[in-house]
Amino acid sequence: MTGENNSIQPARRLDAVEEYYFSGKLREINEMNRVGCDVINLGIGSPDLPPSPEVVDTLCTASRQPHAHGYQPYTGIPELRAAYAGWYRKWYGVDLDPGTEIQPLIGSKEGILHISLAFLNPGDAVLLPDPGYPAYRSVSCLVGARPVTYGLTAERNWQPDFDALEQQDLSAVRLMWVNYPHMPTGAPASRELFRRLVAFGKKHRIVICHDNPYSFILNDRPLSILETAGAKEICIELNSLSKSQNMPGWRMAMLASNPQFVQWVLKIKSNIDSGQFKPMMLAAAQALQATEEWYAGMNTVYRQRRRVAEEIMRALGCTFDPEQSGLFLWGKIPESCADGKELADELLQRACVFVTPGFIFGSNGGQYIRISLCCPEERLREALRRIILPPVFPQKKNKN
Repeated sequence: MTGENNSIQPARRLDAVEEYYFSGKLREINEMNRVGCDVINLGIGSPDLPPSPEVVDTLCTASRQPHAHGYQPYTGIPELRAAYAGWYRKWYGVDLDPGTEIQPLIGSKEGILHISLAFLNPGDAVLLPDPGYPAYRSVSCLVGARPVTYGLTAERNWQPDFDALEQQDLSAVRLMWVNYPHMPTGAPASRELFRRLVAFGKKHRIVICHDNPYSFILNDRPLSILETAGAKEICIELNSLSKSQNMPGWRMAMLASNPQFVQWVLKIKSNIDSGQFKPMMLAAAQALQATEEWYAGMNTVYRQRRRVAEEIMRALGCTFDPEQSGLFLWGKIPESCADGKELADELLQRACVFVTPGFIFGSNGGQYIRISLCCPEERLREALRRIILPPVFPQKKNKN
């Protein structure tokens, strides 16, 4: 820049965040592909399977209607809210008032921002899992809140240490982010965990925000924190059709809570965006009618892919918990590797296979990598072949 514009600087809030890891890494991968590397991307959890034909047909039919293209309500159309309520009743056993306890969202990442804006003042503290979804931290920083991490470890099955939390000064904490089945580790939810979280939130007047997009993936019993007695008083749950209905690009999600919390979030949302495209909302309502056979068919595909992902982990000398669920496989790297980043970089450069290093989810993920199941089985097998053929392990440096 030249002249008078030399003095222009961005807002200070940008100093609190960095470019999302995948944003920069995808540029590197695209450049490798441009020169002929054919990188197999096992990093990002973007479902490659399509939604059901009925969902697509609903979108196409509704889009042809001449009056379908106008602005829509900020609260979503009644058909969509009723479908979300029916989905929660059928699969989670949770009764929600479709008029006052549900807010449709343009993706659950949007919900993270709106919740943070609605509940956090600058300087307030927010409890964040380590490892955990990076957006919880970045959004907290963008709204001027103070991130306070709580460590999750394999020894505790990636669940909070409530005794350790009770020893902290929680007086400034306003929100706590939780996510089960857990991303990135795949640790499952349990009713006992949810009971403890609800009790903890009520005791300390901390809003428990449960992010719940993975409960239908390789998981026999979907659970919601809102099943817990009294949960609506202190909890907000985010849910999404990105994974459960193979609709990541549609940006169809929702939050559920008590009417007051929902109204506060709506107050923020209505000043930032407008309603979603009506044909998409009608198609999402159709998607929420998915049968048990639909979920079983999707999970059959993921189960087959998971077996190959486990072979990849074993070929790399990684260990993993076979009971983990969700859209990823989380593995601990062998002692021959310094950290997950070193192994991931080595795989990318020498085998043209991209896996996610665990450090991007927090310091407790430094010795781990994550493999996404959002890749056709034949490409997973090709990744395995590439990994087995060339040497891929960074060798420990000789200390002598």
